[in-house]
Amino acid sequence: MKPVAIIGSGLAGYTVAREFRKLDKTTALLIITNDDGGFYSKPMLSNAFALGKQAQQLQSKTVEQMAAELNATILTRVQVSSIDTNAKTLQSSMGEFEYRQLVLALGAQPIRLSMDGDAAQQVLSVNNLDDYALLRQKLELAGDHARVCILGAGLIGCEFSDDLTSAGHQVHLIDPNHLPLAAIAPTAVSQGLYDALTAKGVTLKLGTSATHIQQQQDSGMLVTLASGEQIIADVILSAVGLRANINLAQAANLRTDRGILVDEYGVTSASDVYALGDCAQYRLADGHHTLMPYVAPVMAAARAIALGLTGQATAIDMKPAAVLVKTPSYPVALMPPATSYQRQ
Repeated sequence: MKPVAIIGSGLAGYTVAREFRKLDKTTALLIITNDDGGFYSKPMLSNAFALGKQAQQLQSKTVEQMAAELNATILTRVQVSSIDTNAKTLQSSMGEFEYRQLVLALGAQPIRLSMDGDAAQQVLSVNNLDDYALLRQKLELAGDHARVCILGAGLIGCEFSDDLTSAGHQVHLIDPNHLPLAAIAPTAVSQGLYDALTAKGVTLKLGTSATHIQQQQDSGMLVTLASGEQIIADVILSAVGLRANINLAQAANLRTDRGILVDEYGVTSASDVYALGDCAQYRLADGHHTLMPYVAPVMAAARAIALGLTGQATAIDMKPAAVLVKTPSYPVALMPPATSYQRQ
């Protein structure tokens, strides 16, 4: 019998697998991932440094434990190169696999800013455990009071600023907006967070952006801002946002926009192919689609898709849920716009 196949072993992929196994104990389950397959909570990446957590300490279960828990075959460090939705097959670095139904939990990649300078390629992003391990390595090499420049004062940039300052590092936070969290928070909340981060020791450079990064002869990197100001940094971290992984879906002729377009059941433009998580763009009540890069939509979509995989077509029940910003200096809970949770 052909298996249910899931591409991706992040929160989205593993949550679908867990929900499916609650309903179906016996159907073959194949999970293909390009990482080591261990389970960890991705939101912990931006507030684990002050707690002294190494990358391996953030992983709560190994791939072997996940395979046993899910009664699944999990293929690690495997790249899927193409999907044939008519033949229901996929090609990978380990060969061809058939599937009965397919779930795309492909995630997203950090947006890379275009900047000049011979050190522009040294800018880091943290999107997985390997990235977090590299950040820790760079900070440890720089010493106890590393000079850190963070690009982007959105949710992740603010969380890292608070976390790294708590760990004793000197943080500059840069953003073209005039307040942190400007895109998702009311002005009063943004101002409160600005005041709290400033009081903690974060230096905010707002209304500008980094344009040039040059390696210094002695140590560190020289960051030049559009305002003309210059900052010396040992580590530069980009937190300007994510871009959904849609290349594989596009090559398979699935409908895409900023993400993989899905209907109210989580189904893509190909029958028996579902998508959820950071790679998916969910349909709203007015027919438009939106990205929902938060935990609550992942959980709701996973429950509905699991039912769909067992033949029980179920609409995704998106209920309003607060998004928690992990900034201990000024804890924030934000509600996404209500329209994001409406469906037909």
